[in-house]
Amino acid sequence: MNIVLFDAEVRKKLFPLTLTRAVADLRMGIYTISERWEKMTGEKVFVCTQPYLQALYEEFTAGDSIFVDAAVIPTAELVKKILSLQIDEGLEDENGLIAGRAVLETLPKFDAISSLFENVSATSVVKRLEFPFQLFQWNHEMIEHDFALVKKGRISHDTNDTVHVIKVSKVFIDDGASISHSVLNASNGPIYIGKDVTIMEGCFIRGPFSIGEGSVLKMGSKVYGATTMGPYCMGGGEIKNSILTGYSNKAHDGYLGDSVIGEWCNLGAGTSNSNLKNTGGIINTWNYALNNYIPAGNKCGVIMGDYSRTAINSSINTGSVIGVSSNVFGSGLLPKFVPDFTWGCTGDNKYKLEKAINDIDNWKKMKNKTITEQETQVLKHIFEQFNN
Repeated sequence: MNIVLFDAEVRKKLFPLTLTRAVADLRMGIYTISERWEKMTGEKVFVCTQPYLQALYEEFTAGDSIFVDAAVIPTAELVKKILSLQIDEGLEDENGLIAGRAVLETLPKFDAISSLFENVSATSVVKRLEFPFQLFQWNHEMIEHDFALVKKGRISHDTNDTVHVIKVSKVFIDDGASISHSVLNASNGPIYIGKDVTIMEGCFIRGPFSIGEGSVLKMGSKVYGATTMGPYCMGGGEIKNSILTGYSNKAHDGYLGDSVIGEWCNLGAGTSNSNLKNTGGIINTWNYALNNYIPAGNKCGVIMGDYSRTAINSSINTGSVIGVSSNVFGSGLLPKFVPDFTWGCTGDNKYKLEKAINDIDNWKKMKNKTITEQETQVLKHIFEQFNN
């Protein structure tokens, strides 16, 4: 049986993070949404998304399939209920379809899925992602949830005698990880150290914390929970309650707090963000879909789309949103909203598409990757939208 995670209309409220990926590819906790469903169900997971993004994902295999709204946060009870669905049965709450089961030869359009099922029953309201800032707000809960999945039936590697561990039962170290002269404090939440991770000398880490395969924490880093670093990231300075999705760098001194950073981003040396107003009041942050500022609570740093970068000593304002593929620089506090493909900070100067793609490829080569044709076409689509 297949699990197919489909995008609903809410994906637009999750921009800029979902401009370049399906909702299923968002990272929160230890896993992405699709990785979590795969772990919890033991089934093959496919993605159904916007046409311009679909080429990024594996081709659908025909057959018995359960379609699940990718924004839904799975619990053991909900997964059990979804897996028990019969052919043509669906499950919904007051916010729409949660899941349904059908036998199909081809992948339907993502916006036609809700009409596939003849027998749909109601259930209590489930938890769904709706806004980007919820990723860091719910990260503590999801690291706790995923930690139980990652350690099930497995044994953690031991640390060496230079590492001080507090609450060892809540620390899991995967194959090939290297940790030296550092402190791992899991008193407030679990710590997961992924495969081939390097934690250099003098790092202080408080859980909940997850660091993915091949990532590096540089010397003297201070990390507070709940923080997630995805695969092949580089961390340094001070990081708190933030998510680096993957292949991104916050490698130098400076502060990153209550933030979500997309893939292939780079924060220049000395870059810091504000995450709290001097008044202590509610922070408003830009939302693409609503074309307006919306309240995000009293702690919110920056939401940064894929492929964007900041210059050295950049000062990022409270509750900022930086779009896809922007090269951000400017004096003083940066604007709270920096549109996609901005050169500078105001959106008046456009990042030329050919140069943006070339620069992204340069950054990818630093981590032994190259930009794919599919990724290039996605960027072209976003750029054309931006210019219309």
